[in-house]
Amino acid sequence: MPEKDLPHNHSKHESSKDDDFEVVIGLEVHAELATKTKLFSDSANHFGDEPNTNIDPVCLGLPGSLPVLNKRAVELSIRVGIALGSTISPCTFARKNYFYPDMPKNFQTSQYDQPLNVGGSLTLASGKKIGITRAHLEEDTGKITHIGGGGRIHDAKYCLIDYNRAGVPLLEIVSEPEISSGEEAREYVKELRAILVAVEASDGKMEEGSLRVDTNISVRKKGEVELGVRTEIKNVNSLRSLLRAVEFETKRHISAIQAGEELRQETRHFNEDTGETHPLRSKEDDMDYRYFPEPDLVPLDPDEKWVEEIREQMPALPTEKRVRLKEASGADDSVIALLVSRGVDDLVDATIQAGADAAQTIKLAEQNLSDGAGKLEADAFLKVVNMLQAGELSATQVKAVLTEVIENGVDPKQVAESMGFEAMDEGELEGLVEQVISQNPDEWERYKGGDQKLVGFFVGQMMKLTQGKADGKVVTAMLSKKAAN
Repeated sequence: MPEKDLPHNHSKHESSKDDDFEVVIGLEVHAELATKTKLFSDSANHFGDEPNTNIDPVCLGLPGSLPVLNKRAVELSIRVGIALGSTISPCTFARKNYFYPDMPKNFQTSQYDQPLNVGGSLTLASGKKIGITRAHLEEDTGKITHIGGGGRIHDAKYCLIDYNRAGVPLLEIVSEPEISSGEEAREYVKELRAILVAVEASDGKMEEGSLRVDTNISVRKKGEVELGVRTEIKNVNSLRSLLRAVEFETKRHISAIQAGEELRQETRHFNEDTGETHPLRSKEDDMDYRYFPEPDLVPLDPDEKWVEEIREQMPALPTEKRVRLKEASGADDSVIALLVSRGVDDLVDATIQAGADAAQTIKLAEQNLSDGAGKLEADAFLKVVNMLQAGELSATQVKAVLTEVIENGVDPKQVAESMGFEAMDEGELEGLVEQVISQNPDEWERYKGGDQKLVGFFVGQMMKLTQGKADGKVVTAMLSKKAAN
């Protein structure tokens, strides 16, 4: 049976419906750490440089080269462990052996049975707590680009290898298999990414490969304890793809079980174009990698005093930020989460504490600070909020003023004056409203007849006539009053 048909084939075992099953998901999130140099050498850790320019004897595995552990990478790993409530433990490095051209020395230096961070948990926005098994430190591999055959290894004519990424410090955060849907998986990665960015351990840029997700999925009948056959989807690189991959693979498992087919434990690839997964290889077990202790690195036992110093310097985590902004503003949880994810919550909180109207501040931030706060400071944001509330600026004018302040950090009142923004005289505004009505008699009759959609039309006409100086709320009130008379 073709794999693409599996999710839709329910011809056998009709008594087993889709809702009789549950999916069990565990995630392995690989986060590149924001260090200046690689994990075991002084080559630059920088994305986007010319291929094979950030290389050295250590990351190329040349004879006689010896690794030296990057202290900053350990510190950032400990930050993440503290944020997740992990136990910071004595640890060792091991050689994970395999043959593949992305690691020229044919092994990856990683942590195996003694990881740095043990245990912990992550709480989703829903309140559900997902256990953390471990967060261990390892080196990243190089990047392979397959040429021809759709970019996949089996049909490629040849491949190009860039070793710039080889040796970059990588923290692998492994969850317990306690995630029960694609949406929960997406929320878990969103929250974990927010934590990584907040503690400055990683930039979390999935589009650049700084954050990659391996997804372990199995399906079982509801009420069963034993896990089903597990498959792993490698290197999912966006939240949207993660959701789609989980949904497809869940349906594939259920359909195979219903059809009486045998599922295999294997590694699969998610195809962005088709929305389907395809086999890559049979899943390896730990014994296949032949782990053994790294002879060139001594065991690592983080000093307790050092760990406490790192703990004392920890910034506020996303959960704490959301709670603080909620208390300050009383805004909707989804809006608060959005502002925290954009990194503008401190600015919004400071502006409210300085005396700005909370609802208006939240609304302006939501509408105008989608790319961050730039050079906007709390005192300047307070002025903008007050100018809007006093009717000195229209909503359109506010947007223009904020754009200039965000980019250049200038005083908003000076910006408003330089742009010729000032509150329009009500008498002048009313005369212009009459002019717009007289120029559009058919639309006015329809509006008076109850077609409220035409409010936008008349406000738009006023904005054109006044070059954006008119206050949309005032214009709307005038239109409503005139229509009632």
